[in-house]
Amino acid sequence: MSAEKAKKKEDTTKSLSRLDQAAILLMSLGENTAAEVLKHMGPKEVQRLGTAMAQLNNIQQQEVEIVISNFMDEVRTQTGLGMGSDSYIRNMLVTALGQDKADGLVDRILLGGNTTGLDTLKWMDARSVADIIRNEHPQIQAIVIAYLDADQSAEVLTYFPEKVRLDVMLRVASLDTVQPSALQELNNILEKQFSGNAGSQTKDMGGYKVAAEIVNNLDSSVGAELLDSIKEIDEDLGTQIQDLMFVFENLKEVDDRGIQALLREVSSDILILALKGSDDILQEKIFANMSKRAAELLRDDLEAKGPVKVSEVEGAQKEILTIARRMADAGEISLGGGGEEML
Repeated sequence: MSAEKAKKKEDTTKSLSRLDQAAILLMSLGENTAAEVLKHMGPKEVQRLGTAMAQLNNIQQQEVEIVISNFMDEVRTQTGLGMGSDSYIRNMLVTALGQDKADGLVDRILLGGNTTGLDTLKWMDARSVADIIRNEHPQIQAIVIAYLDADQSAEVLTYFPEKVRLDVMLRVASLDTVQPSALQELNNILEKQFSGNAGSQTKDMGGYKVAAEIVNNLDSSVGAELLDSIKEIDEDLGTQIQDLMFVFENLKEVDDRGIQALLREVSSDILILALKGSDDILQEKIFANMSKRAAELLRDDLEAKGPVKVSEVEGAQKEILTIARRMADAGEISLGGGGEEML
């Protein structure tokens, strides 16, 4: 490969996040093949990839070729494909997602199981989930909210009255483990059959950390109001939840290596929006972890960016925080302060 082509490949790889590269690769595979790949992914991964694919524009043929080349390079580094692949897939997913998140996905991939019971709710829109559990006992609602991913839980809660949100969140924070029989009963209530058997071990669910993640994913005004209400009822509980929360400004506590790794996963458009609502200290930390040229371009883009809606800024910041938490879960970066403990 010539030096010019190598430089072009490096620049393209840096300009596209890993998510964008995955989206380009799937778009290149054709509808049927891409659909087969997506069947082996969880709802969160499908949603993120689908959004990324929908937002692709002005992708040059040369960029597509580079993405495919990068993929082939990674495939060539893997050995034993087709030999002991079950073990490889299981270990890979556990490393990437953590044991709890990987278990259900591994069963679906390796055993051909279907997504049923509580997992079905993860594929539904938040309003539909809220409608399904609206008339259930608050403890049932709390188990469902604790089981879903934090951002989906936060959206489901927005469809409940403030009093119900408060009651459910207090119960979520107080949860520790749930007996398998209770999960089985809940699946029966949902008129779904649990994939596999319920097992004999209790299920870790809820608690301060889960409550903190859910509050993190609420709109800032709703989250602050909910946290204040929790403190009014139980000040110690509210304080423990607050201590475990990780917000955008807490990125100042992430070390330089972590910031650099994070920036490689975030598109420039999202970064510009997010930084519009951040203070000078965080902005300077971001600039310091970029090349001089990239930092200058980002400064210029920030200055040139006109007024933006608060909701757009908060949405961009939440997207970056989601990426940061995913990378922290995978051990790629370390979130400082309370956020690190939360994970």
